[in-house]
Amino acid sequence: MTTIKTATPDSIEEAAAIVRKGGLVAFPTETVYGLGANALDGRAVAGIFAAKNRPAINPVIIHVAHRADAEKFVVVDARAKGLMQAFWPGPLTLILPKREEGGVSDLVSAGLPTVAIRTPNHPVALSLIEKAGVPIAAPSANASGEPSATTPRHVQDSLGDRVPFILAGGACSVGLESTVLDLSGAEPVIVRPGAVTAEDLEPYLGDVLMDLGSHDRPTSPGQLLKHYAPSIPVRLKALDVAEGEALLAFGSTKFMGIKTGGFANQLPDAKFRNLSENGDLHEAAANLFSMLRDLDNPENKGIAVMNIPDQGLGIAINDRLRRAAQGR
Repeated sequence: MTTIKTATPDSIEEAAAIVRKGGLVAFPTETVYGLGANALDGRAVAGIFAAKNRPAINPVIIHVAHRADAEKFVVVDARAKGLMQAFWPGPLTLILPKREEGGVSDLVSAGLPTVAIRTPNHPVALSLIEKAGVPIAAPSANASGEPSATTPRHVQDSLGDRVPFILAGGACSVGLESTVLDLSGAEPVIVRPGAVTAEDLEPYLGDVLMDLGSHDRPTSPGQLLKHYAPSIPVRLKALDVAEGEALLAFGSTKFMGIKTGGFANQLPDAKFRNLSENGDLHEAAANLFSMLRDLDNPENKGIAVMNIPDQGLGIAINDRLRRAAQGR
């Protein structure tokens, strides 16, 4: 049975004790809810993979409470140090060479010589890490392949009794997983887009490459083709709504029609969500996974998604939607 407790000093201490003993805890971050375990305990990390039914080739991110803590587990060069100062705590994950003496489980890095690491910008997450006294490995707190969890209810609906303890801290403010930047080579490469964009990074790094393809052997979470996928088909860049489809809108729906007759604004609640009526990409990102889950219901045969500008944060939103559409 799952225990859900509002995040308080006492409940955070209780959760930290579970982590120290090798257990699993779901907790809020500014991006999505994470399913956390002690990153130094291979048996505990294996519990994450079992609970999510996550492929063992898919690495997970470790979370630390302070920038200085990162140097215990990864090799931090001048580029990484500058980015940590500028963007941590926040939704930027860095892939860096692993320090073997740091003790991070090989399961965390899927056997790779690198580790993905960040400091989250959420008081509950930071307090949990500090009280646990260990780095916390944590992918999103949902079954592998499903849309990420951005509320405690999403966690419970997706994982059920496989997660024994959920720290409830409300809805996530960003709503998309962190940007993952690979700094393990000579050229900086974004391997998963997020709220920190290439334009944000360029003043610190110069040109930043992007590798948003799917990989059989991923170096980062979020690179597998089957990711973020609802149980029903997702159709992108929709110009209308087919019979049986729901609509995931963005901006004005004035000219969106239903093929069988009528207009999108006449769709019932179970078949309609608007990521942002004002066309705000930050609002859209925060709503994306929650609204995909809302429309993934027995009344709908599929989800038609209106076009979203492929720029700035829109690149990250479209990456998740593309994987949702192709992954099924």
